[in-house]
Amino acid sequence: MRPDPFNWLWRRYDLEVDGTTYPDGVSVHAPSYVVVDLNRACTSYDAVAGLDDLSADGGAVRFKVYGDDTPLFASGVVTADSGPVPVHADLTGYKTLRLVVQDAGGGPLLNLADWARSRISCR
Repeated sequence: MRPDPFNWLWRRYDLEVDGTTYPDGVSVHAPSYVVVDLNRACTSYDAVAGLDDLSADGGAVRFKVYGDDTPLFASGVVTADSGPVPVHADLTGYKTLRLVVQDAGGGPLLNLADWARSRISCR
């Protein structure tokens, strides 16, 4: 895993998005990215993406998933009021997975973004 060198990645347990507790995931501030080298034949990435309940009101982000440099998933604007979004991306044939969070308003102090229940399925 290669996190954005200008941001941090917080591996967490029991993170909360919209009042729901998820057993595991990662939190980042927007804007940021994380690259995962797949190192074997993987078939899919699944997660629940949203603003963490620790975020202050007013945050807004967009979540994107890439296989190598190919866009595989893009959310609309996600806020605390809109709740989390399910993420699914087909990874067949890709060597890297890149998870991107873009600021859509509010700035980094308000945009604590979660990739909750992240799962990469491989053969």
